[in-house]
Amino acid sequence: MPRDDAPTAPSTAEATPTAPELDPLFDPESVAVVGASPDSFYSGNLVNNLLEYGYEGALYPVNPNREEVWGRRCYDRVSGVPETVDLAVVSVPREHVVDVVAAAGERGVPVALVLSAGFSEADEEGAELEARLAEVAADLGIRVVGPNCIGVMAARGATLTSTCSRAPEPGRIALVSQSGALAFTTFFERAADRDRHFSHIVSTGNEADLTLTDYVAYLSTQETVDVVCAYVEGVDEPERFMRVTERAVRNGTPVLTVKVGRSELAEAATLSHTGSLTGSDDAWDAAFDQTGVQRVPDVPDLLSRASAHAAYGTPDGDRVCVASTSGGLASLLADMAAERDLSLPDVDGETEATLLGIEELLTYGGFNNPADIRGYGAAVLPEIADAVLADDAFDAYVFTIGLSGVDGRAETIAADLEAIVDDADDPVYVLWTGRKTPDDPTETPPYARLRASVPVYEDPGRCLDAVASTVEYAADRARVSERPSREALASALDVPGGVDAHGGAGAPDSELPRGRVLTWAEAEPLLDAYDVPVVETRVATDVEEAVAAARDVGFPVVCKVDSPALPHRSDAGAVALGLDSPAAVREAYADVTDAALARVDADDVAGVLVQPMVGDGVEAILGVGSGDVFGSVVTVGPGGVLVEALDETATLVPPFSRGDARRAVEATALADLLTDRRGSEPLDVDAFVDLVANVGDLAAAVDAVAELDLNPVVVTADGPVAVDALVRTGPTG
Repeated sequence: MPRDDAPTAPSTAEATPTAPELDPLFDPESVAVVGASPDSFYSGNLVNNLLEYGYEGALYPVNPNREEVWGRRCYDRVSGVPETVDLAVVSVPREHVVDVVAAAGERGVPVALVLSAGFSEADEEGAELEARLAEVAADLGIRVVGPNCIGVMAARGATLTSTCSRAPEPGRIALVSQSGALAFTTFFERAADRDRHFSHIVSTGNEADLTLTDYVAYLSTQETVDVVCAYVEGVDEPERFMRVTERAVRNGTPVLTVKVGRSELAEAATLSHTGSLTGSDDAWDAAFDQTGVQRVPDVPDLLSRASAHAAYGTPDGDRVCVASTSGGLASLLADMAAERDLSLPDVDGETEATLLGIEELLTYGGFNNPADIRGYGAAVLPEIADAVLADDAFDAYVFTIGLSGVDGRAETIAADLEAIVDDADDPVYVLWTGRKTPDDPTETPPYARLRASVPVYEDPGRCLDAVASTVEYAADRARVSERPSREALASALDVPGGVDAHGGAGAPDSELPRGRVLTWAEAEPLLDAYDVPVVETRVATDVEEAVAAARDVGFPVVCKVDSPALPHRSDAGAVALGLDSPAAVREAYADVTDAALARVDADDVAGVLVQPMVGDGVEAILGVGSGDVFGSVVTVGPGGVLVEALDETATLVPPFSRGDARRAVEATALADLLTDRRGSEPLDVDAFVDLVANVGDLAAAVDAVAELDLNPVVVTADGPVAVDALVRTGPTG
């Protein structure tokens, strides 16, 4: 089924006002190449490619050392070119780049593509030059691609790179890559070998001005783009990246990423248990999940999944029908479908009866799904397709051919499959696992001719990954669209002392002491402002106050030292549990105080906290940690001894919705622990989800908080309550 649900134009509410105007880059009517020389690998090959691949606009070589190149007059400088060009390509020694770009900006050139290297990737001098380049871009209003950029390509516009070995064919996949070599020598070449084509390719270079996020913002609004792919090493404005990708998904453009750096852990030192549980890659996964971006493991996976999004409309659901000429492959696909949460409804009723009536299938009693049509079925593919495609029980179809793709029989199979795919109202995927190399290497085999019109998958796993990707996108888009946007969530929180998205009153950062752990008296108003329930707590500064507090809150009680200098008081022996009498409280008060004073000065002890023991419930861990990329992250999961036993937490990037909070809770064992109580009444998941959402609001609105550790939170029949709370603020500014 050809794709018929191309991205809709962004609505006013979801338009991206920060998307740059990049038509002059991708489809320039005029180009000046500064440093143009047939002897230069970069500028020379770029001009050769530009001309050989059909550029019809005006081309102006600029090089004071030459009078003529490529049969064209060569100009001494940009200011001497007879018109203000759309694009200046800059390929000169690094020390001249800033002056060239400044001259272009002063002339009114809207975009400069800087191929020159030797900037921040090289040395300190290069970093200084790059900073100056960024200043010039901002001051003169010229947008800069690069520097240290291998180039860009628009299949329906201009090819502006030295490393594109063949003329691009127009596709509907856009690629933004922070690796220049991967962009053209790997992504482009590998895709072209398999008849998969791009609409645009961007090598971002060092991103002195235009960033990966800018390109995604622009490309996701283009009519010729059905899916945006990104090779991501890192982003400087993570919140903007999340907003841009979220808007793309909401407006109908899938975003797929390869994000390198899974092995990197957060480097920020943490005091809290929750903070130490989250690495930077967990935060990236959370950011992608919250915005509906799909993360894929490698280049081939990116291409196979993107091809499905570009070729087919989004399926209505996850119900897949598989017809295979190989019984063994059918069994393998059944397992693979289950692993990817794809549903395989039974082939029954009228559909099964029709298939059983096809004499060539040699069936014995009935059909399963996947359906084993045997090799004989390849001769009657149109009849099989008519039967299954008419069945409303399925949303997508996979035809699996375990036969040669290069012989005479393959000619008929390929023609039948092409007609089936073209006529179907639902996505029909082709998996062809047989022979691919013809006897005559100069011959284009039938499977390859089919591949020119529809994606043909050779690997069962990648085929079902592609199916699952389109199914997942449909669910992700619906989920993201139903929830408040990140912009709306942030706007609801961006009023000091105002009311946040969940009803809590905000607390200005200026009221919090900075650069240390807070005392209970300092932390309690903050927690109360964001509706974070904490067990009833009294602060005692002498033993008799402690006894009185114990009587007020009710025995048995807990006594714990309140000291910003002793955040891990349990490790110091400064906590006493299960105190059931005034005498026990008196003894414990002395014990915990002495334990604290053995480690910290008396001036660092604010008193002793007296709290009632919390009744039975399920322990959870919940907190905020400093992120090395996203500023702060929220971590949630089973608490107590289960933290280490299950090693299972979920991460969220504030601000997030209540729906995101529930999704995170349900991604861990915590939701099951709350509802499956083995004979006891289930506990309220909704109340705990509300608490997670409130902590997210606090993390998003109060920049001063570097860490918040609620460990444990005990979820009881009366709702969740934090038994302990550690709050650490960051330094001023």
